[in-house]
Amino acid sequence: MPKMKTHSGTKKRFKLTGSGKLKRKRTGKRHLLRKKTKKVKLRLRHAGITSKADTPRLKKLLGI
Repeated sequence: MPKMKTHSGTKKRFKLTGSGKLKRKRTGKRHLLRKKTKKVKLRLRHAGITSKADTPRLKKLLGI
């Protein structure tokens, strides 16, 4: 049976934490920033954790 390949797009967008959760970037920080408040932009800096429902599918794509 051939080896399972890691999904390149997923590999670039998610990182595994020490406890086994998946870290991701928050959306909404690319453009149209002038209408967003400073408070919103500060919150968007911090990484988020993927939902429990999505984690198994993403781990499969990462080959974990």
